[in-house]
Amino acid sequence: MAAVRISSRSGLPSLLLYLGIGIAMGQDGIFDVKFDNAELTQVIGYAALVVILAEGGLGTKWKEVKPALPAAAALSIVGVGISVGITASAAHYLVGLDWRQALIIGAVVSSTDAAAVFSVLRKVPLPSRITGVLEAESGFNDAPVVILVVAFSAAGPVEHWYVLVGEIALELAIGAAIGLAVGWLGSFGIRHVALPASGLYPIAVMAIAVSAYAAGAMAHGSGFLAVYLAAMVLGNSKLPHWPATRGFADGLGWLAQIGMFVLLGLLVTPHDLLQDFWPAVIVGLVLTAVARPLSVFISLAPFRLPKREKALMSWAGLRGAVPIILATIPMVSGIEGSTRVFNIVFVLVVVYTLIQGPTLPWLAKALKISEDPSETSDLGIESAPLERLRGHLLSVAVPGRSRMHGVEVAELRLPAGAAVTLVVRDGNSFVPAPSTVLRHGDELLVVATDPVRDATEARLRAVGEGGKLAGWLGTGGTGGTGGTGGTGRQENGTADVPHLAKLARRLGKGGEAGPGSKAGGRRAHH
Repeated sequence: MAAVRISSRSGLPSLLLYLGIGIAMGQDGIFDVKFDNAELTQVIGYAALVVILAEGGLGTKWKEVKPALPAAAALSIVGVGISVGITASAAHYLVGLDWRQALIIGAVVSSTDAAAVFSVLRKVPLPSRITGVLEAESGFNDAPVVILVVAFSAAGPVEHWYVLVGEIALELAIGAAIGLAVGWLGSFGIRHVALPASGLYPIAVMAIAVSAYAAGAMAHGSGFLAVYLAAMVLGNSKLPHWPATRGFADGLGWLAQIGMFVLLGLLVTPHDLLQDFWPAVIVGLVLTAVARPLSVFISLAPFRLPKREKALMSWAGLRGAVPIILATIPMVSGIEGSTRVFNIVFVLVVVYTLIQGPTLPWLAKALKISEDPSETSDLGIESAPLERLRGHLLSVAVPGRSRMHGVEVAELRLPAGAAVTLVVRDGNSFVPAPSTVLRHGDELLVVATDPVRDATEARLRAVGEGGKLAGWLGTGGTGGTGGTGGTGRQENGTADVPHLAKLARRLGKGGEAGPGSKAGGRRAHH
């Protein structure tokens, strides 16, 4: 857990820390554990990658990814092809590898790593149009790269390029179709089948996502693309007990990363890396400074993105454990020189991840495309469905840059059928008055009936972006003559969701007046 905290604060993907732990435990390390089973490493690595892609898909917001899909698809197909060609040429002519080994290295390192991208980019304040492209690319490009590596590692001559292109297109189409179908069927089933215990819902969601991988692989399609798309569909559906499901997926994703990275560290032999250090640095330099930028600028040429955004995407092509896992494929296949290929890939990933990860926030600021700290950040909203009462409890976190700061509860103008029933401030909870002024760091409990749940969330996000004048500023989400806050009634005085308001008041210690009741509201107002 200390490694997780260090990784989060330093901006480094957890890859480096857990690889270091594995190396320290393995050969030439403190415990001198000898482990050289590449086949077992590949199997466990594939399983871990399925879980990581599922967790990433569950956390991907469709509204951010949807406009980025064409660009991400271009990077994952056209961009990968350009990167493979340039990197393989460098490995052949500059390092002296034969063409098969050079092509394997070119294919292996052309895949950006989902775990590295998800762990770093979500902590860097970048516009959603950029993070959407990079996250979708990291979820999509594993599929064509795996096909290329397997083809280059097969016995006999390598197939013609047009045959590989056809195979990639077919497998991607099959994987996409199966992933979308499994995700839709799974979300429909979870919403309409009552499981006997709430703890079964997170397990069911992950099981459905993993079954998409199995179905895609059995149909000779891309299982990796299938699991990512299935998880994305599930993550953007209104599933019961979603906060618990998201937390379970996060924890499972961390366990997968830890196990995978430590195992890869055990597999490597440190003293064998020295002779391949400079070849790895040379190949990595060509990949980072030439192949990746050209693949980004060429494949994204039709999308007319600003050059500075393309420059950032070029630097943000983070590598991680996935290339190292893929480098075990030629080892299992018995390709000549596969151990050297693995060593080069290992050194390349560690060195350039160490450089790119921490410098990404600095580059974003230098290019002036990081989000302005004065702009609002997205509200953290979680929804817990109350099936029997046909309502929702929305937990709303007001972040430090939200323009909801200074807005009175009554000024939220929530739709009829929604009310703010509880506020948590500085560790104290209270039932707010209509005049209670919201502050940065507040957490709100909003009760909404099922028909207005979406409108309520849209209105809350609109106020977070535009403040009191959200409707006039064009941020949308305008509410009706909504609830007045702690009363749970409409402005015209007619009764609204009294049973839900009463339930929420029980959570606020029986509706006792706290620091934010009438007196507390006046203090906050002044």
